Amino acid sequence: MDKLESMRAFTQVVEAGGFAAAARQMGLSRSAVNKLVINLEEHLQTQLLHRTTRQVSPTDAGRAYYDRCLAILADLEAAELSLTRLHQEPRGSLRINAPMTFGTLHLAPLLVEFMALYPDLHVELVLNDRRIDPIEEGFDITVRIAAQPPGAGLIAHVLAACPLVVCAAPAYLQRQGLPTHPSDLKHHACLHYGHRAQDNSWTLGTAPSHTVTIHGPLCCNNGEVLRAAALAGLGIAMLPEFIVAADLQQDHLRPILADYPPLGITIYALYPVNRHLSAKVTRLVEFLAQKI
Repeated sequence: MDKLESMRAFTQVVEAGGFAAAARQMGLSRSAVNKLVINLEEHLQTQLLHRTTRQVSPTDAGRAYYDRCLAILADLEAAELSLTRLHQEPRGSLRINAPMTFGTLHLAPLLVEFMALYPDLHVELVLNDRRIDPIEEGFDITVRIAAQPPGAGLIAHVLAACPLVVCAAPAYLQRQGLPTHPSDLKHHACLHYGHRAQDNSWTLGTAPSHTVTIHGPLCCNNGEVLRAAALAGLGIAMLPEFIVAADLQQDHLRPILADYPPLGITIYALYPVNRHLSAKVTRLVEFLAQKI
């Protein structure tokens, strides 16, 4: 016997004053509602309703049981509503990892806006430029900027395309000359994003593409450091557009090799598979995808 369904049927009969009206309100047949109430009476070994050809009314025991049923069903509805809101409304703690520059320039302001929408949310934002294992280090969401979605066991949601720009300061170009073909980079100081100063390469252009081994005085895993070096005239950098957009507009840096654009990269939101039903994760990912 479905006790809760039987309780709902019984309370509906009392409120409607009959089985036919209760059946219509519940979307069931009259016989089905009658069977539910009979099963409940048999389970309780108590008559709950007086039945006549004209009306149905609760017995004394039925009236007392009706009041208890109302309280129980109300508590159940409140519990279900609370659980639904917990699922739908972001709350609790949310651990986020992101690259330093992107996190500072773009992610942080958006998180402030998101948190204003959901005041019950507590965010821990960790910014660094090292590769981390989101699952092992316990992050709910990891923002990663890469050519391909990285990480096994993770769901990758595309937030936005991220164009790359090859650029240099006017002072450097005046001093060293303007490259007109990717092969010219062999003779220039190139500022490389990464961890090794030697044996690095850039691939520029499409159909055909040109892969060139580059050398230079600096490699770093932080875009802001490379930007500062480029602004100082130290060499040529290939950086995400979001880092150097203002410098390009103000002519502090100039784009070069525009006929040979580098293959762009993508901004991803990564999260563990078991977080895909978490309201705080899904709402933030949707928010970032819309804003970015």
